[in-house]
Amino acid sequence: MNRRQLLSGFLLGTGGLLSACGHLSAGTDTRPQLAITIDDFNMGDGPLMTGAQKHEAILRALKAAGIQAAGFVTGKYIDNDPARRHLEAWVADGHLVGNHTYRHAYHGGAEPGDLAADIDDVAVLIKDYATWRPLFRFPYLAEGSTTVSRDAHRAVLAARGLKNAYVTIDASDWYVSDRLIARLRRDPGADVTPYGDFLVAHLLSRARFYDALARDVLGFSPPHTLLIHHNLTTALFLPRILSAFSDAGWAAIDADTAFAHPVYASQPDIAPCANSLIWQLSSADGRFAHRLRTPGEDGPYEQSAMDALGL
Repeated sequence: MNRRQLLSGFLLGTGGLLSACGHLSAGTDTRPQLAITIDDFNMGDGPLMTGAQKHEAILRALKAAGIQAAGFVTGKYIDNDPARRHLEAWVADGHLVGNHTYRHAYHGGAEPGDLAADIDDVAVLIKDYATWRPLFRFPYLAEGSTTVSRDAHRAVLAARGLKNAYVTIDASDWYVSDRLIARLRRDPGADVTPYGDFLVAHLLSRARFYDALARDVLGFSPPHTLLIHHNLTTALFLPRILSAFSDAGWAAIDADTAFAHPVYASQPDIAPCANSLIWQLSSADGRFAHRLRTPGEDGPYEQSAMDALGL
């Protein structure tokens, strides 16, 4: 598949790459762009912070940065009165609400289960929020193990008017958070700072990787969506994460702006279909197999480095 074939699925009109992708002209901000997307919304209490404290910290960080994030909620976590009040505060601050299934089941395997029911069960909980958008994110970014299951899942979304809310920058923040929580349970007085140092470096590294890959496969840097989770490390370190990206030359943008870009209408023709959108487009292109790993991101990739640091 050549670049023209690859891009034809998402270029708009007949103006070609420059017009369809809003190619930067002289004098425009040429920094790579980043939107924050947060998955799951597990409001459970844990070491250091209650669920409410985590949520309030995340909202404060986003407000201080002046950006609109997108939250992809898992129904089982927000199907109770306290969690609904937290979600109302999220909406009141102007952040988007999208669908991440009710059960957070894995629908990318040989037995994909009933994705339609998993979507519909959370849809009734979120459809009336003012900032709800018809955006859906697959749990584990797993769209289907075969072309048959992938296309069936895409048909489920289309029948509901939902758009795949792709991630372009995948990462393993959940793994860092899980290790920090385990450490705090063993040693409640442990210093959390090194975990923040590791997380910031990890996210910047993955951002550089996916942006470089995007520039090679697409010929431009798209407005990126960073995947992080509603967890302890996000609550503790989101201000540091946002500052680090700014210092590294990234421009923060609103989630609505990112998802409006035509690259997010892509449907790469690969199976199994999973990982970040940039990973998928690179796999479909065929020239970059030597730069891809499967899965694109996972905790074991970070284990040895964290072990070496005593984290």
